[in-house]
Amino acid sequence: MTKLLCVYCSSSTQLDPKYYQEAERLGREMVAEGWGLIYGGGNVGLMGSVARSVKAAGGVVVGVIPDFMQTRELAYLEASELVIVPTMRERKRIMAERAQAFLTLPGGIGTLEEMTEIMSERYLNLTQKPLVLLNQDGFYDELLRFFERMVAEKFKSHGLAELLAVAPTVSEIWPLLRQPKEYRTDPLWH
Repeated sequence: MTKLLCVYCSSSTQLDPKYYQEAERLGREMVAEGWGLIYGGGNVGLMGSVARSVKAAGGVVVGVIPDFMQTRELAYLEASELVIVPTMRERKRIMAERAQAFLTLPGGIGTLEEMTEIMSERYLNLTQKPLVLLNQDGFYDELLRFFERMVAEKFKSHGLAELLAVAPTVSEIWPLLRQPKEYRTDPLWH
């Protein structure tokens, strides 16, 4: 059975071409590293770029898309498996259950929400699956500084940085998945 990497990313078609190019590179490298893709099921934006690239390289693509988004996000019908669900919550649940690890590419509020949900689950010891953030060209620098401020101002205990690993380039993702950071805490004490 293929191990699945859950990729959270943008469905925007308005991005700088460098983001689509890196998403395509990611897809090729995923297959070379032995990973299949589980993602939001779209055929546009970075979502589509990763999915098409994984498929073209001979990899497994599992898309999970809510029925109301099938036409809006142009579901990737060439996926190895396309799971149609009734809600966004169900989409996230299935992706999280079936994935062996998580990767966040540049994205908007939906991408951020998906990533922080996994961060919260790691903090609460509900999952130990690795979570990697691709900080392409410093896209997430301000977010990472905001996380530091949360800790500095005591909104979050020390260790926030341990909830996710940060890779500045696609090639730096794979060592982080091979030897993931473990994070265990008793949230009642923080």
